[in-house]
Parts: sequence; C-alpha cells; structure tokens
Amino acid sequence: MDIKNESEDNLDCDRPAPIEVFASRSTLHGISHMFSYERQCIKRCIWVMFFMGSFSFLVLVCADRVKFYFQYPHVTSLDEVTAPMMAFPAITFCNLNAFRFSRVTRNDLYHAGELLALLNGRYEIRDTHLVEDSVMMTLKDKADFSTFKPRPFNMREFYDRTGHDIKEMLLSCYFRGVECSPEDFSVVSMNANFVSGAEGRNLIGGDWNDGEIGFMSQMFVSIHVQLLLLIDT
Repeated sequence: MDIKNESEDNLDCDRPAPIEVFASRSTLHGISHMFSYERQCIKRCIWVMFFMGSFSFLVLVCADRVKFYFQYPHVTSLDEVTAPMMAFPAITFCNLNAFRFSRVTRNDLYHAGELLALLNGRYEIRDTHLVEDSVMMTLKDKADFSTFKPRPFNMREFYDRTGHDIKEMLLSCYFRGVECSPEDFSVVSMNANFVSGAEGRNLIGGDWNDGEIGFMSQMFVSIHVQLLLLIDT
C-alpha cells in the first residue's frame, strides 16, 4: 500500500504544471488573464483578442524594420554655403558634328571625305539614301574629282576653318546680371571647351574647382546656343 502511494506521488511530481499555473508565473503581459479559470469566458476571449492583436502588430513592425534594414538606407546631409563671388564657369559644347559642311571644300573632301563618313574608299558618296536631295546636289558637286588636282592638306588648318566658332554660336549671355560676349571665352581644347579669362580680359569672380563650376553654370549662366548640324547653309 505504501509502495502504491509512493508511486502515485512520483507520477504527480513528473506531471507538468497546469497551463494556469504556468500562465500565472509568466512575465508575458496578459497571458495570465487568458488562462485564468477564475474569470468569465467573455473576459478571457477579450484578453485573447487583445493579446493576438498586439502580437500580430509586433510581428508586422519587426518584419517591416528587417525589410527596411536590408534596403541599406542612408542619409545624405548637405550644407548650403553662400559665395559672394563666383568664377565665370567653364562651358563645354558637345556636338557630334565637329565640322561644318558649308566650310568643307573639294580638297577637304578629297583628303578627309572618308574620315567625315561622306565618301567611301573609292571616293564615292556613301549612303546616298540618307542624304537629302538639296544636300545631295552640293555633295555631288564637291565630290566630282574628274578634273580635280589635289592640294596639300593640313588637319590643323581644317579644324580651325571648319570648326564651330563661338562668335557664331553665342546669341546672348548674362552672368550675375552682367552681359558677356564671345570675347569672355577662350578655347582650351579641340573639344570646343570655352572658359572665361581670354587674353586681355579679367576673370569674373573668384576661384572655384571644376565640379562647382560645372554645377553653377547650370544654375546661374543663361547661354542660348544655336544648334549647328553637319549640313548647314
């Protein structure tokens, strides 16, 4: 009889504690109210709904923050500095048509026609279907080498003569409320870059680095450039 009682006591010790006891000892807020059998069923259901709603909201916020973390967010801070004096900006004209067709002579076409993609290796007009009729007449006349005697050709002279001139491109220019002219520009490379400070003229403003000049030129310089194509009149 004693052995039976001892075995029953051991079984009682091995059994896990009721869920009510576990809930009452838990530090998780609200769980003790859900599993308390002393409360009415309606109150326990209300606590279950509040608990599940709060837990779902917590999971949703955590998932959103994890997703935001893997987007590698960053914050860029900018400081605005007022400059009393700005340098006249460097301006670059990007034009795929480096040469003006109206300035190209028959001698130029003979020596550089293939370079200009106007003639092929046999001195014949390329891609005739892409050329307008009015231009084709002029091109045929210049490409007639039947009685032509070629003269010496100088690439530097060709660039200077057929390249674009700032005096013909600049229609109006204002910098800091002051009108500027082609004399305020000077060519610094064969890529048609024009900067301030031509010979005999003073620089406008102070010194800025290239990045600031390029940015400020878009903000403060109002220059209207006439579009010049390869085939002009």
